[in-house]
Amino acid sequence: MIPATLHQLKVFETAARHGSFTKAAAELSITQPTVSGQIKQLTQTIGMPLFEHIGRKLYLTEAGSELLSTCQDVFEQLDNFEMKLAALQGARRGQLRLGVITTTKYFVPRILGEFCQSYPNIDVSLQVINHQKLHDRMADNKDDLYILSNLPDDLEVHSEGFLDNPLVVVARADHPLAKQKNIPISSLDGVDFISREMGSGTRLAVEKLFAANEIEVQVRLELGSNEAIKQAIAGGLGISVLSRHTLITEPPNGELTVLDVEHFPIQREWYVAHLAGKQLSVIAAAFLEFMLRSSKQTLENSSRRSLALQT
Repeated sequence: MIPATLHQLKVFETAARHGSFTKAAAELSITQPTVSGQIKQLTQTIGMPLFEHIGRKLYLTEAGSELLSTCQDVFEQLDNFEMKLAALQGARRGQLRLGVITTTKYFVPRILGEFCQSYPNIDVSLQVINHQKLHDRMADNKDDLYILSNLPDDLEVHSEGFLDNPLVVVARADHPLAKQKNIPISSLDGVDFISREMGSGTRLAVEKLFAANEIEVQVRLELGSNEAIKQAIAGGLGISVLSRHTLITEPPNGELTVLDVEHFPIQREWYVAHLAGKQLSVIAAAFLEFMLRSSKQTLENSSRRSLALQT
């Protein structure tokens, strides 16, 4: 067994994660010479170099990469042990790390609010990003659970669907198509359109449908925020395709309406996922169980409000 201390392993893991001794020192509230000293001792103990400097950049050696993976497993197990111990003591303490795509901000806080009533002492880290950035975080195993609508093809994940995520065509209430029924999708050819940014799951689904039906819209804006898109629609800059969940906060008979267009809604589903083989912490497992058990009723009640926007 390698006689390394937990402190040395923590210093190494932090430096490896940041790729910087200086940033590791700042996170751990120690000096940079202390970081260098601890890693030097660890390197001597292992007997192989852990880092190499190329130019001004710091890179892990093969031994360093193996040690980083081991450290992450060790610290994850220790965190899980602390949460299990807290659960046995009735404290229900720990940390929940969630990565979610931007559209889920319309309902994830509601679920978290209800969950935290039962677990008031937990710390929650919530990363709200687009699909591409979420994929990168998932590949690096940075979070406990992920909520998304496009499952990655290149990662082995365990996932469970928990809610429908229909994509609908949204327009200003006075749009020429607003009062029509059974609108052919061909009617969208050439219309002014507001698109999500590159990497968005919604954008990919819409582009696939438009390409299959030979629809070419006039993209006037690309925006990375559903709220910004709704404001642009209300400002008369065009129509867009959004998750119906983004309309939960919109009042009936307001500025926006859902168009009754052929091939819409695009039927999709929300998934809660984690890397296959990952051992969930006590808190993460409890949140997963809570979401699958109670989220449908909670969210379907909220979603009824958005149905009033349908023409």
